[in-house]
Parts: sequence; structure tokens; C-alpha cells
Amino acid sequence: MIKKAYRKSKKSCLVTFTMPAEVSAGAVHLCGEFNGWNEENLPLLRRRNGRFSRSVPLPAGRSYRFRYLIDNHRWENDGAADDYVPNPFGTEDSVVEI
Repeated sequence: MIKKAYRKSKKSCLVTFTMPAEVSAGAVHLCGEFNGWNEENLPLLRRRNGRFSRSVPLPAGRSYRFRYLIDNHRWENDGAADDYVPNPFGTEDSVVEI
């Protein structure tokens, strides 16, 4: 799930990325164009309800590819992404439009 909260200036947006508790994971990391696809620097935090989430401020006016890395070995897309585009690995990346 993706939640967008635009700043008053509309130049940036606080985007909250959420994975449901049903994902049954020990760890979930957010990887995308906005962090150079780094597999470690944007861990999602486990909430009391079992969901994983993280808010990231992103500049507005463009789209960003991203995916979730679950337990350091399984890649998942976001079911609420704005779009999906093919990647060089034969799968698809989620896209968020800001």
C-alpha cells in the first residue's frame, strides 16, 4: 500500500510504503531508484499490527521504480503501485508517481 502526503509547496511528497502483516517476513527493505537500489539503507519497520512501513520524502514531478526485498532473498512488488514496468531481470518493478 502506498500513501502520499504532498507538502504545501507541492515540490515534495512524503510517501509511506506499507507491506501487510500477511507477508510473513522477518525483515523487509525498500529498494528503488530513490536510494540507488540499496538493499540495506531503507528497512521497513514492523508495527504493532504486524505490518511493515516506512515514510520517505521524495521530490515531486516524476515517477520512481521500486520493489521490496523480503528476508534478503525474495523480491515483491506493491499491489497498490501506480504502474508496473519491465526490468532487465525478466520481472517487473513497481512504479510510484509523485
